[in-house]
Amino acid sequence: MIISRLVVLGLLSSLVACSTIDPYTGEQKTSNTAKGAGIGALSGALLGVATSKDKSKGAITGALIGGAVGGGVGYYMDRQEAELRTQLEGTGVKVRREGNNLRLIMPGNITFASGRAEINAGFFEVLNSVGIILKKFEKTSIKISGYTDSTGGDRINQILSEQRATSVGQYLFSRGIKATRIQTTGYGSRHPIASNSTAIGREQNRRVEMELLPV
Repeated sequence: MIISRLVVLGLLSSLVACSTIDPYTGEQKTSNTAKGAGIGALSGALLGVATSKDKSKGAITGALIGGAVGGGVGYYMDRQEAELRTQLEGTGVKVRREGNNLRLIMPGNITFASGRAEINAGFFEVLNSVGIILKKFEKTSIKISGYTDSTGGDRINQILSEQRATSVGQYLFSRGIKATRIQTTGYGSRHPIASNSTAIGREQNRRVEMELLPV
């Protein structure tokens, strides 16, 4: 019981110590590295207690191993996020952090013309910037999802969304990203992020999202 309390106190102390100021919002937050380390350490400690005859030693060993693994993933994704934000600033691409996953939202005004699956010429430079970072951070898998606006029928939109995701995947492959890292999916006009009743809304829905997941 004493050891368990010490482990918990240690985790809380590490989370407080790793609290920083978010450069994009100005708010104080706990780094994802610290969160990952804390979750990993707690999970490791519980596993160590459950599988070891010496409960105290098992908790400490498990916490150390779990914290190292969890913190390493968080730190890796922190670095990738920072470089993506720097490269994509001012491009119109949104970078969203979801735990240890990263999501890049690429709207229609820079990706595809209405009813087309050919990448806009102006979007190549953006994809080139993304490709540079993806080559550097190889320990992430890449899920590319294509979306359309509501113009046209469901069958056409489904095919078009799949073609858009494939176009982006093939372009990244041409830039040296391994095919084994890339997965493409189309969702048609499902999951809109804006109203399809306006031209601006349809442009936002006509998008590609790229999810980067640690492996």
